[in-house]
Amino acid sequence: MTSLDATQTLKVGDKEYRISSLQKAVEQLGDIDRLPRSLKVLLENLLRRSDSEVVQPEDLQALVDWQHQGGQSDREIAYQPARVLMQDFTGVPGVADLAAMRDAVSALGEDPQKVNPLSPVDLVIDHSVMVDHFASPDAFRDNVRIEMERNRERYAFLRWGQTAFDNFRVVPPGTGICHQVNLEYLGKTVWTAEQDGHTWAYPDTLVGTDSHTTMINGLGILGWGVGGIEAEAAMLGQPVSMLIPEVVGFKLTGALREGITATDLVLTVTEMLRQHGVVGKFVEFYGDGLAQLPLADRATLSNMAPEYGATCGFFPVDEETLRYLRLSGRSEEQVALVEAYCKEQGLWRHPGDEPVFTSRLELDLSTVEASLAGPKRPQDRVALHDLKSRFDELMALNLTPAPGDDVGKLEAEGGQPSPGAAGVAEVEYDGQRFTLDHGSVVIAAITSCTNTSNPGVMLAAGLLARKAVAKGLTRQPWVKSSLAPGSKVVTDYLQAAGVDKALDQLGFNLVGYGCTTCIGNSGPLPEPIEHAIRDQDLTVASVLSGNRNFEGRVHPAVKTNWLASPPLVVAFALAGRVDIDLEQEPLGEDAQGNPVFLKDLWPSQQEVADALEKVNTEMFRREYGAVFDGDAEWQSIEVATGNTYNWPDSTYIQQPPFFDGMQPEPEATEDIDNARILALLGDSVTTDHISPAGAIKPDSPAGRYLQEQGVTPEHFNSYGSRRGNHEVMMRGTFANIRIRNEMLEGVEGGETRHYPSGEQLAIYDAAMRYQEEGRPLVVIAGKEYGTGSSRDWAAKGTRLLGVRAVIAESFERIHRSNLLGMGILPLEFVDTDRKALKLTGEEEISLNGLGDLSPRQTLTLEVRYPDGQSRQVPVRCRIDTGNELAYFRHGGILHFVLRRMIGKA
Repeated sequence: MTSLDATQTLKVGDKEYRISSLQKAVEQLGDIDRLPRSLKVLLENLLRRSDSEVVQPEDLQALVDWQHQGGQSDREIAYQPARVLMQDFTGVPGVADLAAMRDAVSALGEDPQKVNPLSPVDLVIDHSVMVDHFASPDAFRDNVRIEMERNRERYAFLRWGQTAFDNFRVVPPGTGICHQVNLEYLGKTVWTAEQDGHTWAYPDTLVGTDSHTTMINGLGILGWGVGGIEAEAAMLGQPVSMLIPEVVGFKLTGALREGITATDLVLTVTEMLRQHGVVGKFVEFYGDGLAQLPLADRATLSNMAPEYGATCGFFPVDEETLRYLRLSGRSEEQVALVEAYCKEQGLWRHPGDEPVFTSRLELDLSTVEASLAGPKRPQDRVALHDLKSRFDELMALNLTPAPGDDVGKLEAEGGQPSPGAAGVAEVEYDGQRFTLDHGSVVIAAITSCTNTSNPGVMLAAGLLARKAVAKGLTRQPWVKSSLAPGSKVVTDYLQAAGVDKALDQLGFNLVGYGCTTCIGNSGPLPEPIEHAIRDQDLTVASVLSGNRNFEGRVHPAVKTNWLASPPLVVAFALAGRVDIDLEQEPLGEDAQGNPVFLKDLWPSQQEVADALEKVNTEMFRREYGAVFDGDAEWQSIEVATGNTYNWPDSTYIQQPPFFDGMQPEPEATEDIDNARILALLGDSVTTDHISPAGAIKPDSPAGRYLQEQGVTPEHFNSYGSRRGNHEVMMRGTFANIRIRNEMLEGVEGGETRHYPSGEQLAIYDAAMRYQEEGRPLVVIAGKEYGTGSSRDWAAKGTRLLGVRAVIAESFERIHRSNLLGMGILPLEFVDTDRKALKLTGEEEISLNGLGDLSPRQTLTLEVRYPDGQSRQVPVRCRIDTGNELAYFRHGGILHFVLRRMIGKA
């Protein structure tokens, strides 16, 4: 096939745009009418770059032929997103890597300004605010003040990056969550750029350093989360190497019933898709039920793509997309371009569309029921009326979360009685005396991008609060309540609807604009309450409107965490416990002593619709009018100058060591000989277990390091806020308090056993001893290794500990990519698993042939047992593409990119 020239002119109003026409390409490639819309976006991406060295005509043909091959393809393509989105937890180490790359380029005698983003990058500071103060009119002011005090060094570094790098913008703290800012302001659906004297129009596409980048899929924008490492490469012009994905079609019909929320819908969809199996696949929603879903509901569904395991959860563009673009303040010129472009390119949704998919699911929206998910995984949906019995089962079976637990198996085998089953605690706090018990709700948080972008559920929470106040109900005194909207627009419409004061009266005062409880920034519990929980070993609960409830994430003292809609969060704050059937039991009593039930407070669809009328375009335009300016304190931060960074003596920001001593040419890849096992882990080990984002324990390796640097525990901040310091992060790797290393029976936390000494040590301490001994290391794990957030330090820390390979039964997509991006070899067992090998951790592991690898090659792993016997085990190399193989041979993706910049790759 010869190179395609599909350029044509699209006239919209009085403006002309150059486009790469899919309709024109059809003449050579064949019909694409039933190709999923998400794959049409990929097709246009390749078509527009068909004259580049990384796109072959056969790539385009493979995408078209996909629809005739059962929705499958083994073709590797090079996808080039239009832009990159970052948040500050991943953004700080990302900018640190770029600064270190400039240092490395300078050391090699080249111009450091060769290291510069080639694609537009937006970094939104949204993960650093913590809920130190709550249930107070001053909570927002006080939390923001503390945030600035804690993070001034990090913010000064980001301000330097904003001036030192081209194509790099920073949205200051106190603005909103990156995904909501992206949805409400940054996203365009159709992107434009000036090139060769012409204005080109093409689909808005992106990758982001947060898993929930997928929320933008609700706006018809193809984007997904990648590790910070991969995002850095993308911003430096490196395409995302990927296989043409399978696409699962999810058909929606009907409409939601009265009283059912978008949160209930997304928890149902998450459960269904996890059961179906969509890891590494695209999900595309279609069907006439889409006409019944407001765009905010679509964004809620797209947001949780990581929770159902998919790369993305895509919605096609239609009239609802245009309505939202207008509502959120996009210009009429932009809206007209979106409509004209999507109709011209076949990206517009039509009633009755039935694209070709790899597989399909279907849901009648009218069958969705009120739901929560928990106690530790977002896919474990529980109907609201079953929550009490479910919690009772967990307590009876002692199924409070532990990584890798197979709940069904434990139930079938019968559990052990909970050690604290009879525990209760009498507590005095804030002038009140009360009893804490198993099932008490100690955190009720309206938080996270999943729901705070959705006016329907946010206003429903406010309406429920107003009715509760009118009946004289109050929040239970042991509940730490908080409201952390995803943007300032939320505050505007809560005030316009007249529900803000009722939320305040129930303790849901504004605590900050950003990702708080869901990321582990829930802040401390009141000391008497936390003391009682630990002293009596109480199994207490959090209820949050987020997307993540992995153990140890929300708060280390809270063992069960339940995802729920914002109005249910308010309801559980009133009830104060989760061992309650809210469909049958009262929340409390009114002033006359009459029982008040949830149904008495739940707002009707009409009440919510009336409140939604208060949301208007002026709110968006006002709040985003000066989005990059920041407040006076942000503007007062002193900004360093220079093209390279003058690294300070700091416990927040340090020069990363990844490029130390880097040579122009890569060294040959060595085989793995006689490696020791650093950790032997179970199923569903998350990136939270590998690289926690929450509190730093004083007696942990990271805590000891900080104290040695003169930092007292009250000033530790969090692991997430210290991601710019590799000394903290490598000590925090595998340091989650709930992780279980199967080398140590009955032990929780980041411990391992060093061999041959047999001594029990912190994983970091053992790794350092192995490095002194010159021993390579491996990690062995079960299924779904690396689920959860796209946390680059889960891979970076693993590398700094000296781990050469991770051998698992299966990987989650982003973490596999991150490991590879750091030069760590991901391997999967073939026809066996870790349990069949009867490993104890005393074994030695060897692997040959690494100098002559090919993608997805089967290798032979040698396991040598302490008694001298050995076993040969087949493992699959999870280097999936040729580009990934190049990254691995260079020692990581950034090393490859850096050498390419100086002409050595």
